[in-house]
Amino acid sequence: MASSADRAGGTELALVAGEVSGDMLAARLMAGLKPHLPDVRFTGIGGPRMLEQGLHSEVPMDTLTVRGLFEVIPRYRELKGIQNRLRDRLLRERPAAFIGADYPGFNLGLEEQLRAGGIPTVHFVGPQIWAWRGGRIKKIQRAVSHMLLIFPFEEEIYRQAGVPATYIGHPLAEQIPLAPDVAAARRRLGIPEDAKVVTVMPGSRMAEIKYLATAFAGAVKLLARRDPSVRFIAPMAGERQKAYFMALLAQAGLSDAPLALIDGQSHDCIAAADAVLAASGTATLEVALFKKPMVIAYKVMRASWEIMRHMGYLPWIGLPNILAREFVVPEFLQHAATPQALADAVWFQLTDEANRSRLRQRFLDMHHSLLRNSAEESSRAVLEVIHQR
Repeated sequence: MASSADRAGGTELALVAGEVSGDMLAARLMAGLKPHLPDVRFTGIGGPRMLEQGLHSEVPMDTLTVRGLFEVIPRYRELKGIQNRLRDRLLRERPAAFIGADYPGFNLGLEEQLRAGGIPTVHFVGPQIWAWRGGRIKKIQRAVSHMLLIFPFEEEIYRQAGVPATYIGHPLAEQIPLAPDVAAARRRLGIPEDAKVVTVMPGSRMAEIKYLATAFAGAVKLLARRDPSVRFIAPMAGERQKAYFMALLAQAGLSDAPLALIDGQSHDCIAAADAVLAASGTATLEVALFKKPMVIAYKVMRASWEIMRHMGYLPWIGLPNILAREFVVPEFLQHAATPQALADAVWFQLTDEANRSRLRQRFLDMHHSLLRNSAEESSRAVLEVIHQR
């Protein structure tokens, strides 16, 4: 049966991203598809990068952004309503394929229903079944026609499960230079080349900021007492995040923390750093690709943590450690992420030269292992799925 897109003389592809990292991944895929599908129309839900590539987004991407197991409960009906409306439209219009960019809690459920209705589904970024919720593979088998993978060790996992999968490399490995220009980044930020710089990254999601802001600011104050010459900078993902971060610090009496808030420019802030304190997530991989020593922290609502800590079966939570299969950088989870513990760990990353040299080489090797033409590889896989249909 021809899709409405085909009958209209073009190819419709539906995509959904629910977070900043998915928006970036999907936008790169969209750019790779355009030369092969010059009449393509992109619909679904996405953020600013996907909008730049021509996506018609049904709701703002921020509407979908939520973190943690219990945090989603108050918004379940709203999110389910968005999913159902999108499902009904896609089953009616029948795009050539649906592409879910990460955000598995929303996308896998939608993909399962669309695939059952005869629409091919591609999921971009395999859910971390090797770290959390290993039983999810059964749902993936039902929901996903083809999986696009950004980590090399994942291919064998999906192949053994009978899920067609392609390792396409990690787009960040292409965007971040193998040898970042520290001096240029510092000039753009107005920081002296000889300064000691610690970059603080409390996350782009409001829940991350909620649970990490005061611990990170407390660590900054302790480090500043130890060495008043250190400069502390924190890139803010947007005005809303910045205002919330400042409000939390004021509420905790930490407004005097010597922390300069930067609007955007996260890559410059990482490149300029001598050490980084980061929320667990994609940012930790960015820091590794910039070859920077780091400390990783992770905090969620207490009830979510009590459930999640029994679900994981890897000893690591940070992406650099997962890729290295060992603790190459320290992680502080939940109650362990105290200002004192974070400050002590950052100080070590800032001052131990043997450790800094070792990390630079490990992260350079990691960078090479993730380096592919991801736009070309991912678009080729999507085109094969469309043509098979």
